[in-house]
Amino acid sequence: MGSVSLKIGDGTARFKRASVCSSALNLLMLFSVVTTNLFALYAFTSSPKNHHAHLLPHTHKNISLISEQVSLILREIDSSQKKLAQMEKELLGYESIDLSSSKISSELRTFLQHHLLPLGKDSKTGITEMVASVGHSCVKSLDLLSQYMNYKVNAPCPDDWSLGQKLILSGCEPLPRRRCFAKTIPKVDLHSFPDSLWKNYSEKIYSWSGLGCKNLACLNSKKLNRDCAGCFDIISGYETQKYVKARGKNDFLIDHVLAMGNGEIRIGFDIGGGSGTFAARMADRNVTLVTATLNVDAPFNEFIAARGLFPLYLSLDHRFPFHDNVFDLVHAGNVLDVSGRPEKLEFLVFDIDRVLRAGGLFWLDNFLCSNEDKKTVLTRLIERFGYKKLKWVVGEKLNGSGKSEVYLSAVLQKQVRV
Repeated sequence: MGSVSLKIGDGTARFKRASVCSSALNLLMLFSVVTTNLFALYAFTSSPKNHHAHLLPHTHKNISLISEQVSLILREIDSSQKKLAQMEKELLGYESIDLSSSKISSELRTFLQHHLLPLGKDSKTGITEMVASVGHSCVKSLDLLSQYMNYKVNAPCPDDWSLGQKLILSGCEPLPRRRCFAKTIPKVDLHSFPDSLWKNYSEKIYSWSGLGCKNLACLNSKKLNRDCAGCFDIISGYETQKYVKARGKNDFLIDHVLAMGNGEIRIGFDIGGGSGTFAARMADRNVTLVTATLNVDAPFNEFIAARGLFPLYLSLDHRFPFHDNVFDLVHAGNVLDVSGRPEKLEFLVFDIDRVLRAGGLFWLDNFLCSNEDKKTVLTRLIERFGYKKLKWVVGEKLNGSGKSEVYLSAVLQKQVRV
């Protein structure tokens, strides 16, 4: 029947179609139908052994027996349905948060309680109360969630953003709001736009708590991910050449891609955009970009904001918080690598397609095809959307160990669907 596995943090949440549950319920229903018909057959075919006076009591006895059996079967069905519903919740990894639990902090309990609208029922929507939004997977990290919500109201928030990010990476998204004041870090000596795009700032304007590195030099000495090696060096590193000077045939130049958009690229979405260099290149060309990233091992969001760009603190398991058909361009690289799980990749690409307008461009930038199966899965998925292939390049690069790796780069144009 199929399954969907989502890699979340160090664990795996498995979403299964309840084929076992469905089969069990079908067998139970079949048993009840057969049993009921057998009793009915017995009631209407059995002949009385005595005279006509005994017929009526005998019939009533049979009907009473059938009624008892049917009631028993109905109770069994009801019990089985409840058990199957619980099994389905366990398979999905979902269960509502029990507010009576001793593990629940008082602030979390207050946040999750329903709050009646002060003016009563809303005439347009019909709602009568406001319901708090919190990720359903939070129940699997209830101890961490209660720790996150254990704070003093109207006081400074704990310095625990890394705890919040850990919850997000465990599928606990969105996080609940808190009634405390976030830590403030003075943002001094910021440059005006557009000079800010390519200037370094004091390392004191970033939050380093919860991170292994405590300065930019440390970050630039590491390969934080496949798309970010030295990506915080925007003065003398490769970031100064990225998207304007190609190192191989898979590296598309930004001006060439914008030309494919016929001057209609105005706003875009960069998924997993590292330190914001792609958005900076677009800003140089009067194109507004939103860059979605987390602070995994580095202060990505703060660095992007310091450059005068728009960071979006969002995991890829979350539905993009944008309306349909709004972006002229969507850019993504190896962030599409979802550990070989085609179903998760489908959800992600369908959401990319949703926010991209007809005629807009999807730029797939240096996606690593670690094996032929991964390339096949991605290309077949792309072909299902019917995009026009404006540029499609499969090439090889040498990695740090000297081994050749296959990469796919493409510029695809979304077509109008009838």
